Amino acid sequence: MTPSARREQEAHARWAAAARAAVGPKVEGGAVPLLVGPLADAETAYLERVGFPGAWPYTRGIQPTMYRGRLWTLRQYSGFGSARATNRRFRYLLDGGQTGLSVAFDLPTQIGYDSDHPRAQGEVGRCGVPIADLADMRTLFHGIPLDRATVSMTINATAPILTALLVAVAEGNGVPRARLGGTVQNDILKEYIARGTYIYPPEASMRLATDLVEFATREMPQWNYLSVSGYHMREAGATAAQEVAFTIANAIAYVRSAAARGLSKDDFLPRLSFFFSADRNFLEEVAKFRAARRLWAHVVRDTLGARQGRSMQLRFHTQTAGSSLTAQQPELNVVRTTLEALSAVLGGTQSLHTNALDEALGLPTEASARLALRTQQILAEESGVPSSVDPLAGAYEVEHLTDQVESEARGLLDRIEAMGGALVAIDKGFVQSEIAREAYRTARARESGAEIVVGVNAFTEGDDRFALVGGHQRFERIRPEEEARQVAALKRRRARRDRAKVPAALAALARATEEGTNVLPFVLRAVVDGATLGEVADVWRAAFGEQPASRAF
Repeated sequence: MTPSARREQEAHARWAAAARAAVGPKVEGGAVPLLVGPLADAETAYLERVGFPGAWPYTRGIQPTMYRGRLWTLRQYSGFGSARATNRRFRYLLDGGQTGLSVAFDLPTQIGYDSDHPRAQGEVGRCGVPIADLADMRTLFHGIPLDRATVSMTINATAPILTALLVAVAEGNGVPRARLGGTVQNDILKEYIARGTYIYPPEASMRLATDLVEFATREMPQWNYLSVSGYHMREAGATAAQEVAFTIANAIAYVRSAAARGLSKDDFLPRLSFFFSADRNFLEEVAKFRAARRLWAHVVRDTLGARQGRSMQLRFHTQTAGSSLTAQQPELNVVRTTLEALSAVLGGTQSLHTNALDEALGLPTEASARLALRTQQILAEESGVPSSVDPLAGAYEVEHLTDQVESEARGLLDRIEAMGGALVAIDKGFVQSEIAREAYRTARARESGAEIVVGVNAFTEGDDRFALVGGHQRFERIRPEEEARQVAALKRRRARRDRAKVPAALAALARATEEGTNVLPFVLRAVVDGATLGEVADVWRAAFGEQPASRAF
C-alpha cells in the first residue's frame, strides 16, 4: 500500500468512528451509503469503467455531446376513450411542444379482442385507445405527419397487427414504410413476468415477436422494432439492480432468437432499444442508468459477440414511476415526478415521459397533461442541466452506486445464464419470485413506517383532497356512450366490407402461420382488406392456443 493510500485509509477510519458515535448503525447499510471516498484504483480504472461520452464503455452516454447536440425526445404517453379523442389529445400535446407520440392501447386491443367482443365489454377505451381495424388507426393519426412525428406504440402480444395497421395508414398517406420512424414495444417476455397481457404460449409469442423484428430489419430501416422493458418489472416491485438484470436477460433472449433467423447482430442491435423506470431514489436511479449502459456494452461485446460500437450502445426511453404516485395529497406528485425526470436526464435518457399528478385518481386531464409536459420543458430550457454531459460523473457516491448496481445486476444475470437464459428462468418462476420478494419487503417497510411516503404514512392531514389543476376537482372519465359508439361504428364497418377478400386474406395468414413463414406481409394484406385485430388474433389462437391465465409459463 502506498503512503497516500495508507493516509486515506486511516483518515476514513477516523471519520467512520466519529460518524458511528453520532448516528449509530445508520452509517452503514441502505441503498445509498453515508460517505464514499475515491476508488483505490481511480486513475487506472477511469477509461475502462467511466470513459468519455460516446465512447466505450458508454457509462457517460452514447453521444459525445448528448443534449448539447440533441435534446431528449419529449414523448408523453396518451390514449383513452376513442381514436378521435386520443387524436385530439395528440394534437394538443404536439401544439404544446411535445416532440414524439406515445400510444397507450386499451386492454381489449392489448389482448387481441375487437371492441364488440363480449370479453371487451366495459373495458373499451378505459386504459388506452381502442383500435379494432384500419379505420380506427386512420382516425388516430388523422392530420399527423407520420414522416416527421415519431410514434411509439406500447403494445406486445398484438404488436405485429398494430405495426401492420400503422404501415397501412402511413402508406395510404404517401409515407413509405422505409421512412416511418418510431418504436413498437414488442416485448412479450416481460408480460409473463409482470404485466399479464399475453395471449399465446411463450414459444409462439417469441416467434411472432421475431417475425416483426425480421420484417422491420429488412423493410423499415428507421423503425425500432423492440423496446425491451424493465419499467413494468420495476412497477411490480423490482429493485434497480433487478430491473437492469432482468431487462438485459430478456434482451439477450431476443438477440439470440433474431440471430437464429440469420439476422446479423450488428444489423439488428443498433435498433433494439430499452425502456426503464425512473423511481424515487434519486442518486441510485442516476447510477442505474449509467450501470445499465456499461453492463450492456460488455454483454454485447463479450457474450453476444457483436463488434460495432453502435451495437453496444444502450438507447432507452424513461417513464417516471407510476407506482410512486399517490392519491393522497396528489399535488405532491408534481415534485416526485420532477425529481424522477431529473434522474433520467442526468442518467442520459434518449426520450422521456413524465406522469401527470392525477394519474393515481384517473386518466390525466388536459391541464394535468400540460403540466407534466411543461415539467420536461422546464428541465430542458431552464435548469441548465442539459448543458453538460453526465455532470455527476466522478462523484464518489455516484461512481460507487454505479459499480454497485452493475455488480448486483451482473450477479443476477450470471444466475439466469446458468439456468439456460431468460425463458428458462421465467419458466422456473425465478424472476417472478425475486420481484415478489422485493415487493413484499417494500410493502412491509411502508406499513411499518420504516420507509416514508409523504402524505400517506407520514405528514398526513385530516383532509387530503386537493383541488386539481384549474381550481376544482375534475377527473377524466370514460362514459358508457363512448364505448357504445365505438362498438356501433365497428359493426357498421364490418357489415360493409368485402365478404370475399377478408376470409381469403385470413386463410392466407393461417397457411403462412402453419408453414412457419414470416407473418407480417400476410397481416398487412389482411388489415388492408378489412380484417379486424380480433380476427387476426383469432387465427393465431387457432394455430397456437392460448396461454392459461392461471400460470405465467
